[in-house]
Amino acid sequence: MKAQLKAQLKAVNQQFVLGDEPIQILSGAVHYFRIVPEYWEDRLMKLQSCGLNTVETYIPWNLHEPMEGQFTFEGIADLVRFVQIAGDLGLHVILRPSPYICAEWEFGGLPSWLLKYPDIHLRCMDPLYLEKVDHYYDELIPRLVPLLTSNGGPVIAMQIENEYGSYGNDTAYLEYLKDGLIKRGVDVLLFTSDGPTDGMLQGGTVPGVLATVNFGSRTEEAFAKLREYRAEDPLMCMEYWNGWFDHWLKPHHTRDAEDAAAVFKEMLDLHASVNFYMFHGGTNFGFYNGANFHEKYEPTITSYDYDAPLSECGDVTAKYEVIRSMIAKHQGKELSDFPSLPQPVKKKSYGSVRMTHYADLLEHLPTLSKAVKRTTPVPMELLGQSYGFIVYATDITGPRQGESLHLQEVHDRAQVFLDGKYQGTVERWNPQAFQFDVPAAGAKLEIVVENMGRINYGPKLKDYKGITEGVRMNNQFLYDWSIYPVPLENPNAASFQPLTGPFEQQDRPTFYRGEFSVDDIGDTFIRLDGWGKGVVWVNGFNLGRYWEQGPQAALYLPGPLLKQGRNEILVFELHHTETASIELVDQPDLG
Repeated sequence: MKAQLKAQLKAVNQQFVLGDEPIQILSGAVHYFRIVPEYWEDRLMKLQSCGLNTVETYIPWNLHEPMEGQFTFEGIADLVRFVQIAGDLGLHVILRPSPYICAEWEFGGLPSWLLKYPDIHLRCMDPLYLEKVDHYYDELIPRLVPLLTSNGGPVIAMQIENEYGSYGNDTAYLEYLKDGLIKRGVDVLLFTSDGPTDGMLQGGTVPGVLATVNFGSRTEEAFAKLREYRAEDPLMCMEYWNGWFDHWLKPHHTRDAEDAAAVFKEMLDLHASVNFYMFHGGTNFGFYNGANFHEKYEPTITSYDYDAPLSECGDVTAKYEVIRSMIAKHQGKELSDFPSLPQPVKKKSYGSVRMTHYADLLEHLPTLSKAVKRTTPVPMELLGQSYGFIVYATDITGPRQGESLHLQEVHDRAQVFLDGKYQGTVERWNPQAFQFDVPAAGAKLEIVVENMGRINYGPKLKDYKGITEGVRMNNQFLYDWSIYPVPLENPNAASFQPLTGPFEQQDRPTFYRGEFSVDDIGDTFIRLDGWGKGVVWVNGFNLGRYWEQGPQAALYLPGPLLKQGRNEILVFELHHTETASIELVDQPDLG
């Protein structure tokens, strides 16, 4: 028996209509893939308590098809459950399943395995690219159709592509995606979203599909530009940037709450619909942070707090309070008319945790990886690797005096070792050569390269990882390489040794393992003062990267990842640690 038909969202005479009733969409972006599933309901209830009637989320292709032809929709990837929770609360849902999402997410949501096809052209009418999109949509879209309002679900609208006018002008590609959604059963309102400029709106919109704009200020100017192209469309800011994200090596971004609210009021006064981007940012767990490239490569930090109305750990902020009050005033309501707020999630300080075991990466390469022989260094993608690290090893003949080692186009950060001794680090944004002597007997060269996140926006989207061109001594290219992919899907595979006696780490990538006990479970934050750069796992879950360069100084550890009794923490440190201990505190520190 078919579910009861719900009212359909339509765009009529410059306004949204749900069934027969006009509706002002007040929405917030909440990404299920940046929040542990145990907290989905808490975050959605807080969105509803703020007076919003809709939740919006992107859908990242690389999360759901991590390897070509292998799909996952469980755990943090259980999109259907997230939408159902929102629907059960009475929220409308906007989905953005476009193959590309940006979102400061790794590769803009595109799966890295696309890059194993060297001739592929992304986000256009390239037949090979479209074939991969179609295979994904054949798996994804049938899961979404039962969630549409036409089938009794909460999904009122779907996006066909994301900010496409900022990338290309292949409107035939946009039509192809639109037709692909329709033929797979999507019959709710379709839309595009772009920046409010002539070029972006010309390249990113198609006839018969609602056009929306994205901005963070200058409301009237942005909507006036949209009106030049769409006289009859309702006004909607699909992404109201009320905060911003952070890059490593840059200061933490904040935006004054009153300033953000003032721009929101401008939209309310114009009777426009709004989607807060972000309402709750969450966390770039694992290796899923993206990167930007303007003047240079800039990777995004682990936290996606975004200075949003709800903080990274789901706490209500001053920005939340002022927005909530503004919505109540606009609707002629009292705050007590809104659903009550859930209780704040408990925060706990568990104290210091001393590392008790260690394992050197280079010593344990054969147990962590299988060597692949290649004439030249090749990037990760051509070896079927998506994330993590990759090690390149070769032998250099000697003697050589004062010659310079050059890594051509390393993506993104490489540590160089000669006969096991650290020589220095080459960074994509700070390339440099190293001079050293090679003895007559020759020497072993090892290069550990970190993938710090693929570019998620702009013309440099096709971002291979590893050493992408070659390695030279002076002008002489080095050939005959052993390559070790190290995706770190199971970092515990190394053989750990007890950490005893006086501690002094050499400047070599090393795993550290420790344990701590928990009686009362709550959220906590991991401080790594005295450590350099690396990655942290708790009970096998990859929390993400840390770096002494900041701005982020503590990693968020959600309580549901802990268990009563013994918990394991594993730290992969690339350089050094002064103490071999970490601190579990009850306060975030984003810099």
